[in-house]
Amino acid sequence: QVQLVESGGGLVQAGGSLRLSCAASGSLFSINALGWYRQAPGKQRERVALITNSGRTNYADSVKGRFTISRDNAKNTLYLQMNSLKPEDTAAYKCYAEGYSPNYGIYWGRGTQVTVSS
Repeated sequence: QVQLVESGGGLVQAGGSLRLSCAASGSLFSINALGWYRQAPGKQRERVALITNSGRTNYADSVKGRFTISRDNAKNTLYLQMNSLKPEDTAAYKCYAEGYSPNYGIYWGRGTQVTVSS
C-alpha cells in the first residue's frame, strides 16, 4: 500500500512562497493521479490541484496562476509550488494518490499546515 508523507509547510507572510513536498513509498502499482487537498477550520475541503499519469494538471480557480503542481517520478515525489500566498490560503494541506495500491482507493498523507499572515 502506498504511503505518503508531506513536508514543507510553515508560516509565511502574504505575498510569499512555499513549496510542499509529498514523498510516496510502498506499492505504486498503478496510481492514476496525485494531488493536493486543503481544509481550513470551518470550511469545506477543497481540491487544490491534481496531476495525472499523463501529466495533465487541474487547479482550483482560487489558486490558478499562483500554484503549480509537479511530480518527480524518479524520486516518487509530488510537489506544490505556492506563490503569491494569501491569508485565505491558510489551511492544512494533504496530498493524495488515487489508483491501485494494490487495491483501488484514495490514499492520504497526514498533512502539513500552511499559515499565511497578513
